[in-house]
Amino acid sequence: MENTVTAAGLLIVSRDSGILRPSCDVGQSNGWQVDFAGDVWEAVDKFRAGASPDIVLFDLPRGRMDGLEELRWLRRMHPAVSVIAIDHEDNRSRRELVSRLGASDYLVMPLGEAQLQDAVQRNLLSACDGLEENVSSESVEQIGNGRFFVGFSPVMQKLRTQVAMLAEADVPVFICGEPGTGRETVARLLHALSVRSGFPFARIDCAALPEDLLDREMFGSATRSSARAGVAHRGKLEKAARGRVFLDEIAELPLRLQVKLAEALRCGEFVRPGSSEKVRIDVAVVASASCSMDRAVAERKLHGDLCRYLSVYEVQVPSLRERREELPFLSRHLMHRFAKSYGLPPRDLSDSTAEVWQAYQWPGNLRELEQAVKRYLIVGEEIPAFAEQPPDRQIQEPVPVSSDRSIREAELASCPACTGIAGHKSLRSLLQSVREEAERNAIARALEETGWNRKAAARLLRISYRSVLYKIEQYQMSSPDRSSFSVQGDFAPRRTRRSGTGRSPAQG
Repeated sequence: MENTVTAAGLLIVSRDSGILRPSCDVGQSNGWQVDFAGDVWEAVDKFRAGASPDIVLFDLPRGRMDGLEELRWLRRMHPAVSVIAIDHEDNRSRRELVSRLGASDYLVMPLGEAQLQDAVQRNLLSACDGLEENVSSESVEQIGNGRFFVGFSPVMQKLRTQVAMLAEADVPVFICGEPGTGRETVARLLHALSVRSGFPFARIDCAALPEDLLDREMFGSATRSSARAGVAHRGKLEKAARGRVFLDEIAELPLRLQVKLAEALRCGEFVRPGSSEKVRIDVAVVASASCSMDRAVAERKLHGDLCRYLSVYEVQVPSLRERREELPFLSRHLMHRFAKSYGLPPRDLSDSTAEVWQAYQWPGNLRELEQAVKRYLIVGEEIPAFAEQPPDRQIQEPVPVSSDRSIREAELASCPACTGIAGHKSLRSLLQSVREEAERNAIARALEETGWNRKAAARLLRISYRSVLYKIEQYQMSSPDRSSFSVQGDFAPRRTRRSGTGRSPAQG
């Protein structure tokens, strides 16, 4: 047989180095780079130290099931590496099991030179066909609630390793990433891998509810309703006892509740609103935001006390642009998933659509990809509207999170992230931009009519004086007769009366 395997890196994992010594000799005679590891954990240490073998030869212990568990861990931590399982006897049930665990080949001792060469060559050629073709079912971790974690690109493997380490440490975690990247999925994966996985996982959306409802959602209330006096309504901090609470968009939580939450987490208890009853809590906390913790603190969106509690470890979830090699696999996985859900036959992406999708910036990340796949499943070859955008209109960098809400809305209104697949702005963003534009115009007209007398403008608009000051600063408005304008204190500097004039200047 002609040897076509010119180069390969092999890592042999075996408790008895003598068993696979002939395999080592075969590898060395073929010019392969061969390394040994006594068990999976030593192999993992080698990976962390920079080793990057093409194939792992895994010696299955005789009559032991823990070896299969080690194989599961190896495939989860390094899904991109092909694993050839070596058994000491041909066992059909073990063959099926190791195949489900992600082993790409199953060989039986004793190994012949030609047999080993064929297996190595077969796995190397499979890897050369493309990364997405070398992904086993173990690369998709089903987390529950319709969520899954895919991690075979380098950045996602790094994230997966971080999450596994944090799950063992059981410390507060802060997750940052663009909207649609899957921050909640990472939080649920962290919970699934931790010792708290058998207890509740509670999610609180800090941006979706007003302050009074958020207070009730977190801490509960003394009575559930007037009809059932004395029956306490438990908040999610209490319901998730011994489990985990996920605080989504923590930077949008009102500062009063941030202080209250920080004190409750520090003391491990809080007083139920509307009563004097103290409630003990035992929960792990995961918080998320679309900006980093340092930026949230700098923009005064995150209180210092809560920040100090959450600042144990920060995890960055990469955008879809940073994991483009996973795009073909993600598209195919979502296509089959939605096809099964809708009772439709899955469609293969055309070459032109796949090319467009690969070049697109995906400002909406996985959330936008899901909608694109659903649309393609229904309409087929129709190219989405974003494919028709000229290259200079596509987003090259993530949309920054600004402390000035009007600027942030203006940026979103002018970028493709605000448009759906059909090219239409979302109703919510459209109404918000119209409302803020009308508000700014009304304030500008009132200031012009009153000669920039802000107190008079407040009376004309029938709003408080402080509201006018806040809106001027929010919309970055300035008087036309001054090069710069800043709001300091309650009043702007006054001009003194000139001698010999009978006029008194307007006082702001």
